[in-house]
Amino acid sequence: MDIKETDILGANLSGHWYYRSKAKAMMTLLADSSHSTILDVGAGSGYFSRYLLSNSSAREAWCVDISYAAESDTKELDKPLHFRRAIGSLDADLVLLMDVLEHVDDDAGLLREYASKVPPGTRFLISVPAFQFLWSSHDVFLEHKRRYRLSQIEGVARDAGLNVKHGVYYFGAVFPIAATIRLAGNWTRKESSPPRSHLSRHHPLVNATLTALSWLELPLMRVNRLAGLTAFCLAEKACVACQQ
Repeated sequence: MDIKETDILGANLSGHWYYRSKAKAMMTLLADSSHSTILDVGAGSGYFSRYLLSNSSAREAWCVDISYAAESDTKELDKPLHFRRAIGSLDADLVLLMDVLEHVDDDAGLLREYASKVPPGTRFLISVPAFQFLWSSHDVFLEHKRRYRLSQIEGVARDAGLNVKHGVYYFGAVFPIAATIRLAGNWTRKESSPPRSHLSRHHPLVNATLTALSWLELPLMRVNRLAGLTAFCLAEKACVACQQ
């Protein structure tokens, strides 16, 4: 999760169409499983961990991010929520990497590192920005290294030793709008213009419309391997004994 976007949205983050819709997509992809302990890598404010603690059977979450000035502990609905700059081995059954891998040079290496910290059978939910042709000042501002096709992020998960369970695109309903805006912006943007995020506070009507469009596609999200602004990959750490 991008700290820079948290700074932009502030208290409006939980009501912003993008984060509300991504949280709904997360719940849709995890609907067929239950989880107790969450490891949230690159967690930022911990928005997605907080959402799971509030809306699922999850009992505890560990948020890890090198940007934290200090380590701390709090609670969400009386469930423990820990913030750490680094973490060792953890008996987690769900690892979140929400908009994280696009920030690092060695994406498979980072994924492999955290896979080594959790037991076999642990599920990994990964989200990354989709399609390199949508690269814009938004990516430069957020210090992204790349954007991904679905097959690419699934390949990264396999390279890290994970078994891919499911891969989908999301935000397909708003994809034509966003693609048009970004491509037009790339054409008209001056070289001297500073990079900026495309995520901003919207008028309530705009926010409600974009939320509705994104939620309408949730029932069909599991079969969308065609297009979207975000690529999701659900994977699992393999059981060595099961492979023998």
